Amino acid sequence: MKYTIKILGLSFLMITLFSCYEKEQEVEKVVRPVKYKEVGFLGGEKNRTFSGVSKTDKTIKLSFRSTGVITKLDIKLGQKVKKGKLLAKLDNKQARLSYENAKSSMNSAKSQMNTAKLNLDRVRSLYEKGSSALSNFESAKNSFATAQQNYQSAERNVKIQKEQINFGYLYAPEDGVIATVTSEIDENVSPGQTVAILNSGTNMQISLGLPESIINRVKQGMSVNVHFTSFKDKTFSAEVTEISPALDANTSTYPVSVRIADLTDEIKSGMTADVTFNFGGENTAKKVLVVPAHAVGEDSNGRFVFLIEEGEVTTVKKKKVVIGQLTAEGFEIKSGLSPGEKIAVAGLQTMLDGQEVRIK
Repeated sequence: MKYTIKILGLSFLMITLFSCYEKEQEVEKVVRPVKYKEVGFLGGEKNRTFSGVSKTDKTIKLSFRSTGVITKLDIKLGQKVKKGKLLAKLDNKQARLSYENAKSSMNSAKSQMNTAKLNLDRVRSLYEKGSSALSNFESAKNSFATAQQNYQSAERNVKIQKEQINFGYLYAPEDGVIATVTSEIDENVSPGQTVAILNSGTNMQISLGLPESIINRVKQGMSVNVHFTSFKDKTFSAEVTEISPALDANTSTYPVSVRIADLTDEIKSGMTADVTFNFGGENTAKKVLVVPAHAVGEDSNGRFVFLIEEGEVTTVKKKKVVIGQLTAEGFEIKSGLSPGEKIAVAGLQTMLDGQEVRIK
């Protein structure tokens, strides 16, 4: 009897524990939230906005053409300069030394040329009188020609060395405003090293990058709207001026330039801008279904989407689709979906066919 009571007690305990486990399991059940989008027609997104940076249409990197230490630097940020203004200069010690050596070599070559000329005149006179052989006359002519070439070469070298001294002076190539200063007085600089940047353009443009899905819809001369974060509730008119035919490997986008029409001094180089393209004028009469590119998955059976089926329980169903071209709004759908159907647009890699979800 006692044994039977123990058996019944143990059974009751196991049933109680199992019931509690089931209740815990029911409590821990989590329904996955999922983002969705309704299937629509191509042309639903007519405005596209991309970020860019403003800059003048012409920027010049100012640099010396020789090596030396900066002894004068008349450059300040925001300074307006006129073409031909002396902005900076180098000590030019090495260039001046080379120039003096070149002048000394030229004077020596000139002296040798004059000596050779006197010798040629003397030998010619003797030869004409029959007191000197022809070989002596020819030798004197060759010596003079060589001395003359050496002098001409030395003379050209003097001009070159003088230009090297001029390379130690930095003049403003055009009217403009100093945008950046990167060097200081007493700094040793090399040829081509940027000392400052001059904004000399008269127009302001926005540089931005566009993805390949939209680049073919942008045309030169196309009107766009520009909004700067610095100016609230103010929109500027602009037009597309440059479209690169090659992809930028660093950003994986196509560089595009937009020029602002109603320019104002308040717009500074380096400001962040949002450029809005309006594609509403494109022909959208052809009814083409389109879904976001990231909503389409692929497995061994082909392309698919997760269709959301709503009822007492909302689930997702794996639906095979046939896609067409990739547009700015996503993939064209040739078959498999109907307008208004809801599809999941995130988490396809971890989603299961028939899984219960909660749309949000």
